[in-house]
Amino acid sequence: MITRTFAFIAAALSASLAAAQPVKLTMQTNWRAEPEHGGYYQALAAGIYKKYGLDVTVKPGGPQVNNLQLLLAGNIDFSMGSDSFNGLNAVKNNVPLVVVASIFQKDPRILMAHPGVGNDSLAALKGKPILIAAASRNNYWLFLKARYGYTDDQIRPYTFNMAPFLADKSTVQQGFVTSEPLKAQRAGVKPVVLLLADNGYVSYATTLETRQQLVKEHPDVVQKFVDATIEGWYGYLYGDHAAADAMIKKDNPEMDDEQIAFSHAKMLEYGIVDSGDALKLGIGAMTDARWKEFFDQMVQAGVYPADLDPKKGYTLQFVDKGHGLNLKPKK
Repeated sequence: MITRTFAFIAAALSASLAAAQPVKLTMQTNWRAEPEHGGYYQALAAGIYKKYGLDVTVKPGGPQVNNLQLLLAGNIDFSMGSDSFNGLNAVKNNVPLVVVASIFQKDPRILMAHPGVGNDSLAALKGKPILIAAASRNNYWLFLKARYGYTDDQIRPYTFNMAPFLADKSTVQQGFVTSEPLKAQRAGVKPVVLLLADNGYVSYATTLETRQQLVKEHPDVVQKFVDATIEGWYGYLYGDHAAADAMIKKDNPEMDDEQIAFSHAKMLEYGIVDSGDALKLGIGAMTDARWKEFFDQMVQAGVYPADLDPKKGYTLQFVDKGHGLNLKPKK
């Protein structure tokens, strides 16, 4: 009897210890470490993931990293997507991916022009040569064609080298509001910055994606990761983020303090993370209405068939709960 009782207690204790073990998760970003990933690093540095019982590894991405492939193969658990196209493309191609949050309320993509040459609005750029990357043909360029009448013969290849832009005042190029303007300023040019998100482009950005299977089988784990990440972003935007920045620089030695400070300031200035629906619903917010608005834009542009169901590409199950709003400093 004593032996049987001891065995029962030992088994119960073993089960309890197993339950207390942190859940290991891997998050893959969409580029090399940078302030645009700051909330994830803040959640690591401040022990927020640990508080939620999660053992999270943040893996920086890069030009040769295929996030979707890694996610579907089970090599990572969460992926940082680029925009709303990811969720809709998953539905169109019957891929078991689902968007569970949108960290950026505004897509940070810009078109950048020289001052004083008349390229001061997106409408003014119709018909003019624009340097864009090959991948951009399949996302925001489709919006510019539909909304402003741009045509493919305007495209000039952008190889992530700013030399052509700096050499010719008539040149326009793509970029991110948190990055390329500083590079231009360092070269002596104060550029005209045209943020697509402030000109009708309603795509979400740096979406948080996972497999449908994880949402179905472990919604509690997904919720913990989303909540911890949201807290990380509030901390990074409004708190002491020095430790997170140190982790970013460790993962990406090319990142310097000036760039970090610039990116952080622009995320706040333009409301990249905390604006729109996020002001009331919390960081990570998404709505059916906004997904539908973007979907309708792209149906009009001929990207998706009208009978596609956009709701299959995302879920509001884990966001819009006001989580973390109490962490935002009161004005």
